[in-house]
Amino acid sequence: MRAIVVRNAGPAEQVMKLETIPDPTPGPGEVIIEVGACGVCYHDVVTRDGTLKAGVRMPLIPGHEIAGTVVDVGPGVRTVTVGDRVATTQRARICGHCRFCRSQREPLCDDAEFLGDTRLNGGYAEYVAVGEDNVAKVPQDVLLEWASIAACAIGTMYHAIRGVANVQIGERVLVTGAGGGLGMHGVQLARRSGAFVVAQTTSRNKARQLVEAGAHHVVVAARGEDFSAEVKDVTEGRGVDVAVDNVGTPLYQFTRRSVAKGGRWVLVGQLTGDFVSFNPAQLFLKGLSMLSATSTTREELRDCLDLLRPGGIRAVVENTAPLEAASKAHLALESGTTAGRIVLLPQQSPEAFQSAS
Repeated sequence: MRAIVVRNAGPAEQVMKLETIPDPTPGPGEVIIEVGACGVCYHDVVTRDGTLKAGVRMPLIPGHEIAGTVVDVGPGVRTVTVGDRVATTQRARICGHCRFCRSQREPLCDDAEFLGDTRLNGGYAEYVAVGEDNVAKVPQDVLLEWASIAACAIGTMYHAIRGVANVQIGERVLVTGAGGGLGMHGVQLARRSGAFVVAQTTSRNKARQLVEAGAHHVVVAARGEDFSAEVKDVTEGRGVDVAVDNVGTPLYQFTRRSVAKGGRWVLVGQLTGDFVSFNPAQLFLKGLSMLSATSTTREELRDCLDLLRPGGIRAVVENTAPLEAASKAHLALESGTTAGRIVLLPQQSPEAFQSAS
């Protein structure tokens, strides 16, 4: 099969190579998926460039936002069959029996294997092997391009807003990095939860799209610019009840100042390898709860696939591209100019894209 292989950390155009490698075969409890679509996530960028080291073993095939068609199943598979359209969680496998797996917190399973971080098994390829426990069937009225980003770009936000923050009707919610793949869907989900939504972005060009996605107010702040005063202005001087932070260290102080007394601060993304120092009193004197959201459960994936049906939320896919354009997709993400997700279509040739353009 054709696949994008990264053998050493480095710049996208230098280390992302299209190779031909053996097709995967299913082990017990595994299914082989012909990848119809794979989203390009910033996690892929920090894995490829060496920023993220935990759990990463090279060589690897990036990609954990996957949807496609089951073409083979291993021994013991019972819930899906050849021909089923499926989407994956962000994981290739879980143990299925630890206290986390048994309590619908399988992203915390000690044996969980993140797709695209190891063993040449990721979505930037024509085929991928995934445990049966980590797939869900895609409704017939949902495109594979949309379904591919259900677990990560949509599901992570669903987990943060509904599962972790438990956003209530009438609360004020700040979404940082709102113009990206996570943020665009976070704005929609927060609005559907009945919140007053403040979207923060560095790009004035994305303001209109964020309003269309459901933001009541868009804060445009240049990189390094403190936006907390504007957030307080639009929340009657109080600040937000919930901050969903997709950026991390670069916005730490600005986000902290934006959260109201008794507020919840949900950490979702970290775009750099930098650390931050803070005085704990800055949190406990305001009664702030610092929380985190990582990955998506199997049940949340099913919920998000249902949300993508007509009348639900809109999957924000900015562009589609062949495998050959994977490095260009990474460069676009790093530039910060993309609004929503870029999705790779591994089964389509560059010629097909050229003829369609």
